[in-house]
Amino acid sequence: MNPTEDNMNIWENLKKATKSSNDSWIGGVCGGLGAATLIPSWIYRAAFLFALLAFGVGLILYVVLWICLPKANTESE
Repeated sequence: MNPTEDNMNIWENLKKATKSSNDSWIGGVCGGLGAATLIPSWIYRAAFLFALLAFGVGLILYVVLWICLPKANTESE
């Protein structure tokens, strides 16, 4: 597999990302991103926290993703 195909797979997985109902601390954004990619959810949480403390944009980015990511379909629906 060449690097271009790897990038396409990552983008395809991110397009299918949803908010997690199982791995959720606040809104399920990091859990959903972790489920859609190979990166664990705790790394996303650490990155958002670092972006919040260092640059102040982590909260804005998290809220935008919280609004834009669809809810995950559960078995009860």
